[in-house]
Amino acid sequence: FTYDTRNNAFSPDRGMMLQFYFNRFANYLGSDYQYTNFVLDARKFIRTYREQVLAMQAYGFFNAGDVPLRSLALLGGSGKMRGYYEGRYRDKNMIVFQTEYRIPIFWRIGAIVFGDFGNVAGKLSGFDFQSLKYSYGGGLRVALNQTEKLNLRLDYGIAPGFSNGFYLQLGEAF
Repeated sequence: FTYDTRNNAFSPDRGMMLQFYFNRFANYLGSDYQYTNFVLDARKFIRTYREQVLAMQAYGFFNAGDVPLRSLALLGGSGKMRGYYEGRYRDKNMIVFQTEYRIPIFWRIGAIVFGDFGNVAGKLSGFDFQSLKYSYGGGLRVALNQTEKLNLRLDYGIAPGFSNGFYLQLGEAF
């Protein structure tokens, strides 16, 4: 189920997107495992000053049942918790909150700063503030297609005490 009022799919500057979906894996469907996966993704984009944008995302990935290793929630990577390598932490459930401030500089060049926090847990009751993970960083954007607002992004994420990471990709993190 998706509700989407964003003005652009690649790099929105206003609107929101709410998405919920689930996947069921069971023997009668041909799976070797029996579990259900639920995903909730909420994003909000606010134009703040001229062309500057505040982008926010709340993301939840939840599993119930006998979950195989390949289907566990993976914290880190280019889209969630930049600075941690993807899969640095993994478990049945994950909650991540991210925010990004996007600033056009000149011509086709822009910059961003971001911060995020989240965690993984075996059970919903296992989420706590004592073991909360966080990361932050910044990046540059080059508009490859100004009409479609398609950007090439270079981000540098810092996960204090763990790792840092460079990310070069097409499109925004969220």
